[in-house]
Formats: sequence, C-alpha cells, structure tokens
Amino acid sequence: MLRLSGKAVYKGIAAGTAVILRKNDEQVKRRKIDDADAEIRRFLQAGKESALQLQVLYDKAVKEVGEAGASVFKVHQMMLKDEDYVNTVYSMIRTEQVNAEYAAAAAGDNFSGMFAVMDDEYMRARAADIKDISNRLVRNLQGVSDMDWGNMEPSVIIADDLSPSETVQMDREKVLAFVTVHGSSNSHTAILARMMNIPALIGVPADLEKIRTGMTVIVDGYREEVIFEPAQELLNQARQRILEEQEKLKLLQTLKGKENITLDGHKINIYANIGSVSDVGYALENDADGIGLFRSEFLYLGREDFPTEEEQFQAYKQVVQTMAGKKVIIRTLDIGADKQAEYFRLGKEDNPAMGFRAIRICLKRPDIFKVQLRALFRAAVYGNLSVMYPMIISEEEVKMIHEIAGAVEEELRREAIPYRVPEQGIMIETPAAVMISDVLAEMTDFFSIGTNDLTQYTLAVDRQNEKLSDFYNAHHKAVLRMIRMVADNAHRAGKWVGICGELGADLTLTEEFIRMGVDELSVAPSMVLKVRKAVRESSTSLH
Repeated sequence: MLRLSGKAVYKGIAAGTAVILRKNDEQVKRRKIDDADAEIRRFLQAGKESALQLQVLYDKAVKEVGEAGASVFKVHQMMLKDEDYVNTVYSMIRTEQVNAEYAAAAAGDNFSGMFAVMDDEYMRARAADIKDISNRLVRNLQGVSDMDWGNMEPSVIIADDLSPSETVQMDREKVLAFVTVHGSSNSHTAILARMMNIPALIGVPADLEKIRTGMTVIVDGYREEVIFEPAQELLNQARQRILEEQEKLKLLQTLKGKENITLDGHKINIYANIGSVSDVGYALENDADGIGLFRSEFLYLGREDFPTEEEQFQAYKQVVQTMAGKKVIIRTLDIGADKQAEYFRLGKEDNPAMGFRAIRICLKRPDIFKVQLRALFRAAVYGNLSVMYPMIISEEEVKMIHEIAGAVEEELRREAIPYRVPEQGIMIETPAAVMISDVLAEMTDFFSIGTNDLTQYTLAVDRQNEKLSDFYNAHHKAVLRMIRMVADNAHRAGKWVGICGELGADLTLTEEFIRMGVDELSVAPSMVLKVRKAVRESSTSLH
C-alpha cells in the first residue's frame, strides 16, 4: 500500500483502476532498411492516419471547447504537411537508409531544437508543436494507437500534468478522478475537474515509473490523499463513503428550482464560473441563476493568432442566447501571468503576476481591446450580457476604459451595426482597488471581487508557487476585512457586489459573506447547489 498527499482542487472521493498517462517521448530504434520507397510509403500512410486523428480531435474539441480552443489541432494538421520537415524525413530515409520511425523522430528533434533556441518567442513556442507532431507520426508508424477511451472502463487518470489538448481527448464519462504530479489549482485540469464534479488532486509526489496501469487506487479529495493498492478494509470504507456522497448529491438535486433565500428572507444570487461556450451546459445542469464569470481569455488560448471580432461575437452570442435572459458576465481578456498566448509576444517577465497582464494589455494595445468590445457590445443585443474589467488599480484606468468603450460605441453606431452598451463593472483584485473602492463605485455599475488575486497581492504570496502554499491563507483577516470594505462602499453608491474567486465556494464563509452584504456568489457549476444549500441554512442576523 502506498499513501501520498496532494492538494485537492475538487473535493470528493473515488475508487477504481488507475490509468497512467505518460508523455510519448519513447526512444526510437535506428534500423537499416533495404527499400527506401517502401519506408516513404509507410511515412505517407502514417501522415494520413495522423491527419485523420487530428481531424477527429478537432471535431470533438469544437463541440466541447469551441472553435478557438480547437484551433491547435488545425495548426497541427497544417504542420504535418510542412515541406522542410517532410523533405528532411525523405532525405534521411534515402541517404542514410534508415527506418521511417527513426527519420521522423530525428527530424522532429532537429527542427524542435532549432526552433527552441530562436530569439523570437513565437517561433520558440513552435518547438513543442513539432515534437507533438513527430511523436504522433512515430506512434502511427509503430502501430501504437492513442488511448482508446471508447473501450476503457471508468478509471482514475494519473499523469505528470495534463494539457488542454490532452483533456479534450478524454471521454468525460470514463474519468473517475484526476491525479497529477504537477499543476496548479487554476490549471485547465483543475477547472475541468470542478466543471465535471470529479475529485482531483494536484502536486502528488508520485513516481510514474513505479506506478502501474491497472493498480487499484483511492482518491480522497477531503483528506487530500491518494492510496495505491489499499487494504480491502480501506477500499470497503471508501466505497461506503462514495455511496454516501451519491446520496448527498441526490438530496442536492431536490434544491433545483428553489430560491437562494436565507432563513430570514434575504436573497442571494448564485452564478456559475465558466471557461468556454461548452461549459454553459454545466451551468444550466446545476441550476445556476446566471454566469458570474465567463473567462474570455480561453478564446485566445491554444491558437496561433488573435480571434476575430466575428469569432468572438458568435461565442458571446451563443452563451447569452443559451442562458435565455439570465445574466451573463463576461470578463475581458485576462492574458498574462499564468495564462500565456505566444502570438501576443509579451516577452518573459521575472514577476508575471505583477506584470504586463489583463487590463494593462488592453489599455496599451487598444486595437486588441476594441475588437473584443465590439464583439461584446454586438452580442449584448441578444441577451442579458454584462462586461467586467480585470486588474483595476486606479480611477484613471476606468476613465480610459470608458473613453475606449465610447469610441467603440460611436464606431458601431456610424457603421449601423446593431449593438447595446451593456452593464459594465470592474473586478476588485488589488489592495489599491479596495482602498479606493468608494471612488470606483461611483464610476462603475458593479463590483466583482476576485479573491484569488486579492489574496495573493494582499499577502505578497505567489499563488502559483507550490513552495508557498502553506503561506497562502484566503481566510486571512486582512482579506476578509477588504471584502467587507468593498461591499460597504458598493452599497453606499447603490451598486451591487459579488465574489467570483475560489473563496465564493467556501461553505465555511457563506453565512459571513451574506452578513457582509455580498449580493452574489459565482462558483464552479458543481458548487452551485452546495452553496444554495448553505445560503438556505444561513441567517443575516447573529445567532
């Protein structure tokens, strides 16, 4: 029996068979061949198989994460046909008389290494793409197929880390839990786990060379531990707890359609945080009152160029139409820090969390900002859309935002394009914004408190740094006092205030937030009914 600890990004318990996902960097053996033409035909066939696989992945990703998120697979399809790479493989096969697997891998290593040392950051990022493509070709040449999710039994997925493209391939019905050696609580894996109500642990110090696919494993998000090959007694206990969890979930379902009203009649809005168009289904399934945070940066990630105005408009329009009159709050792009898109060419920063990110990029690159605002204002015609701006630190920034928004409105009016100026709020994520929240409240329609960054900046603790996890305390008195101050200043100005950070789902604080005057809590879809239950058991008056 092996027991390891980690950090839970979604609390829950699961037990089942482990499936280890290892990176495909296999050693490829060099073989001397006699028939170069036959090897080239094998390589061409592997290319066709790879293109078909990538098309399947693209089609699946479009349904689950939208066209923007799926574009990485289109790029890989194009790179499969790159003449320099293909001609290098042909040349190695003919001149060195080597097998296609070796030629594909060697050419991939050469090109990847060449790109990795380039000065241009965008070109350096292509190194990983080339490596992925050559690995796929090698697997097809070797007859090694991708994970067969269709025939796999529901399993616990264990990996070093999982990228967005890897999670897209998964059949969500076949995933009992996630366990990763690395990753952060804000990683794609973590977000996906919370969307899907799947127990997930990150930062688990597992040796993936010693752990085998097929091992029995318990993932306990409440106790933040993973147990490999548990004793039968522990397995029986885990299965009993799983049954109890399922009963609790059934009871929660009875809260669907009920209002979020405290014992003494105070109403709270409970919204959902989502990261893509496809996540709207999770929000509706869990009976959210609206969308409190649509992370629009996911339209910018995993692609080679900026999303067009039309691409963004269609995505935002689809969300607001699907929510059918319920409020949808879309955050303008929050690129930078832990979320990078190479084509922005932001450059390396020593301290990206406090660097060129979010609204700072928008104000310095108004050409990017205006495209997004045009799409948002156009989409606002089709539903109850609100916009919020992240990482505000000054009233000057808000004035600049209003000036740019005014220019966008004038452009759309002049071009006779239907639009509506939506409700516009700001995120309170910095101590600076907290301290001048009385002034900012007069300039905006609402506040949404981003507790993840607010905690990080208040405590001077990098939330992505695993070494500092013991120092990151979202319950710190300073953080809670700041939330109260923001709520008080918002209400004095007649504005509403919500919380959209992880702390909004902390059931130990639900009643305290209500007493502070917080009007809205936006949480992962899987937490909506749990927070509703906590609200309905709370009171605004002291016991």
